[in-house]
Amino acid sequence: MRLGAGKPRVALGRMAARGTLDGFVTRAPPAKRAKVEAAAGSGAGGGEGGAGDGPPQLEGLSEEQRRRVLASRALALAKSYTRQADEAAYAARCTPGGQPGLADLLLEPSWKSALGTEMRKTYFAELEQFVQSEWRGATPVYPEARHVFRAFNSCPVDRVKVVVLGQDPYHGPGQAVGLSFAVPPGERVPPSLQNIYKELATDVAGFRKPGHGDLEKWAAQGVLLLNATLTVRKKQAGSHQKKGWEVFTDAAVRHLSQHRSGLVFLLWGKFAQDRARVVDKGKHHILKSVHPSGLSAHRGFFGCGHFSKANALLKAAGQEEIDWQL
Repeated sequence: MRLGAGKPRVALGRMAARGTLDGFVTRAPPAKRAKVEAAAGSGAGGGEGGAGDGPPQLEGLSEEQRRRVLASRALALAKSYTRQADEAAYAARCTPGGQPGLADLLLEPSWKSALGTEMRKTYFAELEQFVQSEWRGATPVYPEARHVFRAFNSCPVDRVKVVVLGQDPYHGPGQAVGLSFAVPPGERVPPSLQNIYKELATDVAGFRKPGHGDLEKWAAQGVLLLNATLTVRKKQAGSHQKKGWEVFTDAAVRHLSQHRSGLVFLLWGKFAQDRARVVDKGKHHILKSVHPSGLSAHRGFFGCGHFSKANALLKAAGQEEIDWQL
């Protein structure tokens, strides 16, 4: 029997969020624990689909406590959406030849609303048919269906502060997790991410290079780790490009550009920089560099200072800085 079978999805979302917050609260000293429990309240995963009945009550908390509560809640909701997407994919595949609809895998309410019209367009129907046919094929497609929209499911529209644009998901087995540049715990850290860590170590005081490539902590704080193409065939880089994904992800970036202000776009390499055409440069900050790959990082990525610059821009706008430590 699958975990959570027979339980309403709302309940699952609440259980996941509550569990993650409890993990932090039970490790806190008694005085801090009381404050955090009060702050979490019913906002930690309540509401339709686990989206929350409103923001947690955070009065009386220090900035560090507030940051940790919000990040913990965001992580919990992201995990809940991943589980729901996995259940939707499983249910669809229980019928002969069945494959999940892409709209069933995008669960975060603000992005579902923002991109709903896009998902009803002809090009998206053709994209969905293509992806479903690829799922039916003999060659694996990455990432798993539950992670296709993980970047969106992990970072609601109103929490985005920094946007990192990648190109393709990793095409090796076990690497792609739906967040650009990230790999799951236990997987070897790829060269580009190794170089990102090297730059962080020189750019951000006190940063310690982690032994993993799990970037979900960044996503929980408002870093949208978005690839332009959201699926790829095993060992075939670029195999799902020009099928419609770029139109869809451009629409997401355009929505952020139009409906938010003061976002920091970290655009590494020509491909990412080409996406800047849909960003209002009068409303947002764009930081450009060469790509952090082993072939180009030494030509300007090292020393770019993008991480400290992003935090300086956020701080100047009165926003909470990103804790880049993983």
